[in-house]
Amino acid sequence: MGTTWPELSYADAKDTYNTLHMCTQIVGKIKLATLPWTNHSWHVALYISMNGLTTSVIPYKDQSFQIDFDFIEHALKIVTSGGETRQFDLQGISVADFYAKIFEALSALQIEVKIKPVPVEIKDPIPFKEDTVHATYNVEHVSAFHKALLNIQNVLIEFRSQFKGKCSPVNFFWGSFDVAFSRFSGRKAPKHPGGIPNLPDRVAEEAYSHEVSSCGFWTGNEAVPYPAFYAYIYPEPEGYKNAVVSPGEAFYHKDMGEFILPYEAVQRSEDPAKVLLSFFTTTYNTCSDLAKWDRAALEG
Repeated sequence: MGTTWPELSYADAKDTYNTLHMCTQIVGKIKLATLPWTNHSWHVALYISMNGLTTSVIPYKDQSFQIDFDFIEHALKIVTSGGETRQFDLQGISVADFYAKIFEALSALQIEVKIKPVPVEIKDPIPFKEDTVHATYNVEHVSAFHKALLNIQNVLIEFRSQFKGKCSPVNFFWGSFDVAFSRFSGRKAPKHPGGIPNLPDRVAEEAYSHEVSSCGFWTGNEAVPYPAFYAYIYPEPEGYKNAVVSPGEAFYHKDMGEFILPYEAVQRSEDPAKVLLSFFTTTYNTCSDLAKWDRAALEG
């Protein structure tokens, strides 16, 4: 059954992931510039779709529009409620090209949006207009990434269904380029310290305004150079980092303050969905018990 989940490699695909990360930031910033603020920045998130990633419907003046990353046809597509469409290929272009093409397409549809043209949540960002460094789009890597996202979303949807308290949608956050899902206790949390690169502290403070248990997936970075699942709680209760969770390959990353489960451990298992659900479930059960959440009310 492990073969139904694609192999992913940060080392092999990181150039594609980094390029796609910057392109999703451009699209996400268009959504940010258009929609009113929603708690925990949920209004800016992208969503996993059958074809790739989507903004879903964005109201604009007397019409609506939607922007989609189509990872089957490998194109960026814009459609309006009036039936007009524009699209361009994602292969063979840099982030600078992508930036120029998407705003040209929006202008042709009489959609005028201004964004701050600099990436967030990364160190030493390159302004989008100047970014010819990121220009890799490997079709096989993108297709595998998309298939993995669909599988992961299926597990998170099941996990979400087991909670009756306040919780998030299954979001794709373009700032950090990860899939995220959060459950809340309902109690306020201490002020978050912020400190996320190129992100106003007020955004992190609002995102973590209440006690939250979060989990998700990202493609890897220099600190964790492989695709991985994560789980954490804010604020972290005493004893969490020493907890025993499932499966055995999961571990607490001291620098990140999160439990980490390598994607490969799930992908190669006999039942990936079951293994991943056990990770999300055991990390949540542990943190909510240690933090003394009212689980009977939140799950009953």
